[in-house]
Amino acid sequence: MSLRSCAFAIEASGGGVSAGRRGGRSTEPDDECGLGRTAGALAVDLGGTRLRAGRLQAGRAIEIEDIGVWPAPRDLDSFQTMVGDLVERFAVSSLGLAVPGLVQGTCCRWIPNLPYLDDVDVAELFPGVTIGIGNDAQIALLAEATAGAAAGLSNAILLAIGTGIGSAVLADGGIVRGKQGSACSFGWACADLRDRGHDRNGWLERMAAGGALDRLAEDLIGLPDGPALVMAARRADPAALAAIQSVARPLGVALAGAVGLLGPEVILLAGGVAAAADVLASPLLEAMRPHLPPHLRDVEVRVGAFGPRAGLVGAGIAAATGPDWWRVR
Repeated sequence: MSLRSCAFAIEASGGGVSAGRRGGRSTEPDDECGLGRTAGALAVDLGGTRLRAGRLQAGRAIEIEDIGVWPAPRDLDSFQTMVGDLVERFAVSSLGLAVPGLVQGTCCRWIPNLPYLDDVDVAELFPGVTIGIGNDAQIALLAEATAGAAAGLSNAILLAIGTGIGSAVLADGGIVRGKQGSACSFGWACADLRDRGHDRNGWLERMAAGGALDRLAEDLIGLPDGPALVMAARRADPAALAAIQSVARPLGVALAGAVGLLGPEVILLAGGVAAAADVLASPLLEAMRPHLPPHLRDVEVRVGAFGPRAGLVGAGIAAATGPDWWRVR
């Protein structure tokens, strides 16, 4: 299979990580990414339905070569075989993984869509390989904080809004992981005292994730889905704009609590709903700012720089930096 090369030059972004030291580790003088001289590392972005792999070469830029995309392995043996074959095929000594669940160290604690990984120490599956593994939103934020929309910053919140809401926090230069990797389950935030909770979906996910846009599109306007609703809002359709505001309002109010608690410099939007940032960001900020103290009302909302590749890019960086990948600055 031919490899499609996609290079991301740090210096061209205008907000790169300076050479010298990253997370307390020395690097080579010409390493402008702060990743050291990596002979080769395997990056794996594992989702509930597909596995995407790439190979990283680190030097003066972060370069990811796409290897391929496959259906997600159905069991542990298939996962170990698929990833192990890639490690052997490309003769890499380090592996970075983004997974859709909770990770503590190199151990998967809770991966709801891939339960065969629960309580599996990935380092034991691939002996002799340096492992950097984390929650997919945290790994995406690693990419953005190293070389993307939050490069050079030390405090940021990432919201990955798709079918659900994933989230991650960069605080004082480190990605917050929390107990068993469970920090930043922001989809469970609630700003409605009348809500009685739900076993599987948090209040904010029910109010503001992609499924909410789909329901509003069909129920209020008779449109097929959320993307059609966004297109109507771009045409200044009043009903569509009102529907967008009904999603932005709970998202903004809930975000105010997170911003007040963490003091981020920027809020990054990722996931499918990030494509609607041009119609979503303004009403989101309008809903959020009245609930913030004056010194935090200047927080920016940005769209992530890497889009759907953020998990793969972040996994490559995690592979190159190892278990301490979360120490960004």
